[in-house]
Amino acid sequence: MTIDRRHFLTASACGLALAGSAPGEKEKEAVAAVRPNRIAISTYSYWQFRHKDRRDIETCIDLAADMGFDGVEILHRQMTDETNGAMQKIKRRAFLAGLDLCGFSTHQGFLYPDKETRQKNVDLTIRQIEMAYAMGIPTMRVNTGTWGTRKDFDDLMKFRGLEEPRKGYTNEDGFGWVIAGFEACLKTAEKCGVTMGLENHWGLGRTPEGVLRVVDALKSPWLQVTLDTGNFLEDPYDRLAKLAPKTVLLQTKTYYGGGLWYTLDLDYDRIAKIMREAKYRGYLSLEFEGKEDPKTAVPKSLALLRKAFGAKG
Repeated sequence: MTIDRRHFLTASACGLALAGSAPGEKEKEAVAAVRPNRIAISTYSYWQFRHKDRRDIETCIDLAADMGFDGVEILHRQMTDETNGAMQKIKRRAFLAGLDLCGFSTHQGFLYPDKETRQKNVDLTIRQIEMAYAMGIPTMRVNTGTWGTRKDFDDLMKFRGLEEPRKGYTNEDGFGWVIAGFEACLKTAEKCGVTMGLENHWGLGRTPEGVLRVVDALKSPWLQVTLDTGNFLEDPYDRLAKLAPKTVLLQTKTYYGGGLWYTLDLDYDRIAKIMREAKYRGYLSLEFEGKEDPKTAVPKSLALLRKAFGAKG
């Protein structure tokens, strides 16, 4: 069989033109459909404030690599050394393990009538942003804080996250303090390239409306949403969908062995569909919050998430 030279050159040119052209919407959708989300694990999943032998961050990084994760989210309260040398060791350990440091989970609170206390929390948050930058972490979980009108966290969970404002104040006061607090952190976040993600995590962030009120008030790309699948205790799916478009990190809870405070029966196929429809392509971070030993429960959790959030051709 002979090939006409003119036809060959014409076909080759067309092929090169097609190969070099910008992909259309269908091609983009096809690429997105076959790309699974990367999955990380929070160091909290190994430590849980109770497994003393698994508090060390570098130990958690090694466990994550051995179990097949793509990245690690560091829980700030788990760190025992915040010096620059210690942070660089963590960054190096993750690099050598082939893992991204994809998130930094921090605590702060702005629900205090005292202006000096709120400023201390602004200063704390700015310090945490700088720590994330030092470790090469691109996003950081932040909170509104709670009013502190429950006896302790166990009591707060007993009341399913509901609490009354401090005497003499209202939630309206609180929203003003929270918005002002995060506004004071935006310049540092932009300078460091660290996106703060406000979590649906009790306090004024207990509802999607509360989270969005803060995020939308500031209208900044440096304050978005860290979405936790386990913090809407009733009717989670519609609430997760409301926050999905602004999500920069998805924290995924599992409860093998029964939950430490409560257990949710979450449909991760449904949650994955919600996130795909919102075009979420970022990291998942596993937060194992069950009573089973993490060494057996975490691999099962990873398999569950891989199946739900895997490629959908």
